[in-house]
This record gives sequence, structure tokens and C-alpha cells, in this order.
Amino acid sequence: MKKTLHEIAAFLNGRVSGDGHVVIEHIRGIDEAGEGDLTFISNAKYLKKIKTTHASAILVPPETEKTDKNLITVRDPYVAFGRMLGLYYPEEHDLPGTSGNAFIEEGASISEEATVYPGVYVGRGARIERRVTLYPGVCVGRHVVIDEDSILYPNVSVYRKCRIGKRVIIHAGVVVGSDGFGFAGPGRENVKIPQVGIVQIDDDVEIGANTTIDRGTIDKTWIQRGAKIDNLVQIAHNVVVGEDSVIVAQVGISGSTKLGKGVILGGQAGLVGHINIGDHVMIGAQSGVHEDLSPNQIVSGSPHMPHQKWLRVQACVSQLPELRKNMALLLKRMEKLERETPND
Repeated sequence: MKKTLHEIAAFLNGRVSGDGHVVIEHIRGIDEAGEGDLTFISNAKYLKKIKTTHASAILVPPETEKTDKNLITVRDPYVAFGRMLGLYYPEEHDLPGTSGNAFIEEGASISEEATVYPGVYVGRGARIERRVTLYPGVCVGRHVVIDEDSILYPNVSVYRKCRIGKRVIIHAGVVVGSDGFGFAGPGRENVKIPQVGIVQIDDDVEIGANTTIDRGTIDKTWIQRGAKIDNLVQIAHNVVVGEDSVIVAQVGISGSTKLGKGVILGGQAGLVGHINIGDHVMIGAQSGVHEDLSPNQIVSGSPHMPHQKWLRVQACVSQLPELRKNMALLLKRMEKLERETPND
């Protein structure tokens, strides 16, 4: 694809500084970019690279100083960069149709506009809507609904009766709707509690590879609109993930915990069950959260604490050996003074 800077600026609603007739053929990182390439800078610490990059043009934030390089000023260069990647390198899919090597049970409904690859299984009563893509090895259980424009990559498993909304992207190896970990008398009888609920995934959700989302015990596990979930995340039964929340890799969320809107969970954070996390809470990597959190706060550590307090605690950790040594010396001096002080 080839576009001029004027065309790109119009597409991004940006402003050109320099030669708007320069032609862009590729999108590349700032260190690798050369002639004919567009790159971006979104972090102020990389602004100095404007002078050294060989890119033909750079996406920059407002109030960037003018230079002899060709610039396109946009509100958010990283978002603009993502839009350009989508424009220049669109995802390729085969033409709609269902492979003769897919196994479709009688009573399943598959749109003629869907793309179903070889090796897919679709169970009785399932409904696959327009422009859905099912890659090889996908297993769609009975009475599952997958709405328009969703993509399920290889070896995704969606258990019975689960519901997937529009424009959902589910990456390879994800399991949606496996049984929640429910047992009575744990460690004694381990009596299994049947898990008869579902998983509901709303529109515009993306789920990373090898993530697992358990079905509700009697109601539903619910991933709400616009949530983004990274690879290798475990979401237990009856969890609710609020709209536009972001969950980074290796997070574990225990049963019946509810996340509000716009919650961000750092990598390897762990949340106990039956707690409520307020809107726009940020939880640092490897944090352990054991109680409700009110909205609009940042916590870190295990057990969790306010982020600023955690930073102060961590600053002290490296000094603990020296503090321990000094404390031992002080105790010895006190003991010596007490021995030398005459009793009244």
C-alpha cells in the first residue's frame, strides 16, 4: 500500500508539518524505520530519536517542537499507529463458506457468510452468525451462540450454551465455559457441585491465548463489553469483569469476584473470591487482593496496600540487612549501659 502524508493525515485527522507529498509504503518502529516508512513517538523520553531516525515521517503528539523531519501531529500517536497498522496490514481471511471437513451436527445454524475451516466441530442447536470465522480445531458446544464478526482462532473450545457477542476475538487455546472449581467438603469428600450456568462474553472483547473462563455455577460468568484479557489468565465461576477492563497475563480471579468498569490488573495479580473491585481501580503486578476496593485507587503488594505506601516499603527492603545490624549493635550498647548503671 502507498499513501501520501496528506492522505494519512486526513485519515487520522492529523496535521502535516513538512512535505505532505511524501509517499509512505510501510509502518515500522523508530529504530528500524527508513525511507518510505512511517513511525511514531508516544513517550516523551523518545523525542530525542526524532533527530536520529531515518523514517520518512513520524507521528508525534501535540506541542512537539518543529524539526526538519516530516511530522504528522495527532492527539494520540500510539492509537494512530495502531490504526495505520490495521490499514496497511489488514487481517486476511478466506472467502465465506463451511469446509466439507468440518463436523456440523444436525440442528446447528451457520450463516452462509461465516467461514468455517476444516476440523471445526459445531454442536446441535448452536448458532453461528454472519462473518464469524472459526479456525481449525475450534469446538463449539451445543446451543452456543456466536454473534456477528467474531473470530475464534485454532483450538478454541466453547462449552454448551455459552454466548459470545459481536466482534469478539478469541485467541488459540482459550477454553470458555469449563466447569467452575466447586466442591463440597474440600479435602475430605470433594463432592462435585454441578456447574449449570454459562459464560456470557459481550461485544468487542478480546481474549488472549490459553486463557480459561469457567462457567457460572447456576447463573453466569460475565465478561462485559470492551474488556481485554491477556494470555494465560484464569477467571473462575460467577466472576464479572466490568466494561473496558484490562487483565494482564497470569492473573487469577477467584469465584464470584466482581470488577467494575475500567479496572486494570497487572500481571500475576491474584484476587480472592467474593470481593468487589470498584471502577477504575489499578492493581499492580503480583499483588494479592483479599478485600473490597473502593473506586479510583491504585494498590500494589501482597497483601495489597496503597501504591505510594508500597513504594516506600520497597525502598526500605534493600536496607533491612544494614538496619538489622545497626539494631543489634544498639541493643548490645543498651544492655551494656544497663549493666554499668548502678541500682538505686
